[in-house]
Amino acid sequence: MQVRTRHSPSFGVARLVLAAGEVARTGSEAMATSYGVAGTSPARAGKRGSWGIKPGGGSVQERSYTAGPQGGWVDVAPSFPGDVHTVEMDGRRGWCVARDSWLAAAGTVRLDAGWNGFREIFGGQPGFLAHAGGQGQLVLACCGALDVHELQPGEIVSMDTGHLVAYVDTLQCRLRQSEQGRAQSMRTGDGLVVDFAGPGRVVAQSRNPRRMTSWSQHSGNGR
Repeated sequence: MQVRTRHSPSFGVARLVLAAGEVARTGSEAMATSYGVAGTSPARAGKRGSWGIKPGGGSVQERSYTAGPQGGWVDVAPSFPGDVHTVEMDGRRGWCVARDSWLAAAGTVRLDAGWNGFREIFGGQPGFLAHAGGQGQLVLACCGALDVHELQPGEIVSMDTGHLVAYVDTLQCRLRQSEQGRAQSMRTGDGLVVDFAGPGRVVAQSRNPRRMTSWSQHSGNGR
């Protein structure tokens, strides 16, 4: 799979270019596909069909698209205005991804919400992160502008989970409450901060999708 992006950084769209018989998985319904690309409905996607969560709660259904004998393409875009970012998975290092930031992945990339590395963070319970491993392209959705932090050995940064997109799984991290007395949720990440210690890369977004969802709901009710 090859990824070609356009309309960045404000309204990013990712085109997933597929060879004959190649599979792409997406976290949202495609905007458009070339003729002959076959889509698999969420009901037929099996146990992988609802590993994600939306910013306001509820599941994100995984969809699969398979190219025909002539190959093809699939266009996908984030739910919120913002950039898209492609990570080249090398099969050696994995990435931890905020569930509402996963946009698409090659069929050779494994997505796992029950990764063993999350046991210390979430105590074995489903949380707001999922793990991506394997080889191929992983496409991330950003709410607002993309921001990349390249942490040096010993460098520490603290990040609100609402602005977290993804981080390489070799980073040391600690989850903690952001403010004393504030409500918190392991499922959505609300009210929580992650401390990261380098070396490694953290991908962030300039807007918090949970706040944007809340703002849009309140704006709609005020009309």
